[in-house]
Amino acid sequence: MQSQLFKYFNRNQHGRDFVVGDLHGHFSALELMLVQMDFDPNCDRVFAVGDMIDRGPESWRVVEFLNYPWFFSVLGNHEQMLLEADANPVVNKNWLGFNGGSWWRDVPEAYHLRIRSVIRRLPIAIEVNTSSGRVGIVHADIPYGLSWQSFVRGLEDKEIYDCALWSRQRFRQVQMMGRTQPIAGIELVIFGHTPIQKPLQASNVCYIDTGATYTTEKTLGSLTLMEINPKLAIHQFCIKTQKMLTANKKRELVKVPA
Repeated sequence: MQSQLFKYFNRNQHGRDFVVGDLHGHFSALELMLVQMDFDPNCDRVFAVGDMIDRGPESWRVVEFLNYPWFFSVLGNHEQMLLEADANPVVNKNWLGFNGGSWWRDVPEAYHLRIRSVIRRLPIAIEVNTSSGRVGIVHADIPYGLSWQSFVRGLEDKEIYDCALWSRQRFRQVQMMGRTQPIAGIELVIFGHTPIQKPLQASNVCYIDTGATYTTEKTLGSLTLMEINPKLAIHQFCIKTQKMLTANKKRELVKVPA
């Protein structure tokens, strides 16, 4: 089942694994979080839900982080826009003007190719074996009714591919009905894409984009780091105050019924 669109990671036997929400250029905030949590790059790992770029202050650092041996990410819709903008003038105009891509104009032309090359290699889905079971990481959504295995096998299908990058259908269902059907074939799936005040878990689905880049919004503006191995815990960092909200203490997710 391993392909360019899917990557599997064995269980980390010697360190901790974390999943970080949508960074949108806030790489320094992630660094501060990791320092405060005694992150060890020799044995710990960080996985990202995509949207590492746009809107925030340090999008150009994406290549730096993707070159670290301890940092991994799936593709987000903002990375997809960057790739499509190269050949599509309409996407380019919308991305640069309305979707946070203005930082691209300040990046030297010679660096453009390198950034695209690194981002083009990102998978759509990641699976990590942990002490709590298998954890999937996808940017936005998985088509309703698909098992994890069927989703992974179908990643080359445009409808499934686009759903993984753009859809909010499942999240809207949780909002309207207070529940969602579990994704079969995996213990937990973590999404970003939709900014929310606090991490939200519904059945075996968890949303962790707490709007790091929206610092002017009253209920947003924090970066979430979810520990998935060897234990499950939530850590948050307030971008506005540059302070950890949870330190290393376990924080309960906002949960809704399955």
